[in-house]
Amino acid sequence: MAIAEMPLSTRLAQLTDTVLMISPDSFGFNDQTASTNAFQNNLPADSKDKPRNKALSEFHDSVDLLRRNGIRVAICPSKTNVATLDAVFPNNWISFHNEVKGINTVLYPMLAPNRRVERQLDAVEQTLGITIDPSTVLDLTHYEKLGHFLEGTGSLIFDRKRKVVFAHESARTSFRVLDDFCDQTGYRPVKFHAQDEGGKPIYHTNVVMSIGEGFSVVCLEAVQDRRERSAVKGALSELDLEIINITLDQLHAFCGNILEVQSVSKENKIIMSIIAFGAFTEDQRKKLMSYGDIILFNIPTIETIGGGSARCMLAEVFHKEEQTK
Repeated sequence: MAIAEMPLSTRLAQLTDTVLMISPDSFGFNDQTASTNAFQNNLPADSKDKPRNKALSEFHDSVDLLRRNGIRVAICPSKTNVATLDAVFPNNWISFHNEVKGINTVLYPMLAPNRRVERQLDAVEQTLGITIDPSTVLDLTHYEKLGHFLEGTGSLIFDRKRKVVFAHESARTSFRVLDDFCDQTGYRPVKFHAQDEGGKPIYHTNVVMSIGEGFSVVCLEAVQDRRERSAVKGALSELDLEIINITLDQLHAFCGNILEVQSVSKENKIIMSIIAFGAFTEDQRKKLMSYGDIILFNIPTIETIGGGSARCMLAEVFHKEEQTK
C-alpha cells in the first residue's frame, strides 16, 4: 500500500509517524566527504569484508525494527545508473514540512559533488505514492554553484512547533543559505559554532544536538564561545525543552544523532544506535525513556564507514494539514 493510501496522522507538530529511507545499494567509503567528516573510517585495502552487504543487512534490520514499533517506513532504492555511496543518508538532500508559508518540501545544496546525484525527487514521489506540487518546493540547490551549502536536517535542527531552527556553521552549513531558508519559511534561526577537541568544526549540527518533544540532547561543551553557548542554552530553555547535556566523548559516539518519532498508535519512540545508547549514562537514559520508548539500530558499518548514525538515515515525512481533515 502506498503511503498516500494509508490513514494519515492528524498530528502536525514536532513528531511524525512516517519516515523515508533510501536503500544503500552502492554503499561505500566516500573520499569526497571524508575531509570534513572525522567520523568516517575506511576499511583496510586487503579487507575481505563486503561493506555494501553489511550495510544492506543493517539497513533492512533497521527498517524491520521500525515497522515492528509501529513506524511507517517508505523505502526508496538508490539510483541504478550511478554510484551513490552515501544514499543511505537522504536527510541531507530533502526535508518535508507541514506547509510553512506554502512550502512542503525543501531540496538542499550539498558539499560533495558525488552526493548531489543522490537527489531523485521523482522516485521519492513514486515511493510515497504522492505528487509534489512544484509550487510547494523550495529548491536551494543553486547555491552549489556559489560554493554555499546547507545539508538538510544534518545542518538544521528543528523545533517545528515554534518554528525555531538551530544551525552550526561549517563547510556543510552556510549561514547565507540558512538566512534564505528562514526568510522563505518563517523559521527563526539560532546560529552557533561547534568544534571538537582540536578546534576543528564538527561536520553537521545533528551530531551536536537533537530536539524531541519536550527535550533536547546537546553537547554544550562543543560550543566553545561562551556567548554562543549561553544563546543556545537560553534558546532551548525558552522553548521549554529539558536539556540533556552530553560530553564530546558522547558526541563522538553519536549520542546527539537521535530522532524522536511517533508510532501510528501515538506512542513516542526515540531512535538511536546501539553505540549511542551504550555511551549515555544511566541517568541520561532514564530521562530519555521518560519521553519515549527507545528503538536501537545496530548499524556499526554504516556508522564507521559512512560516518553517520541513526538520525542521518531518516527523512521525516509530514503531511499537509488539509490532507488530514
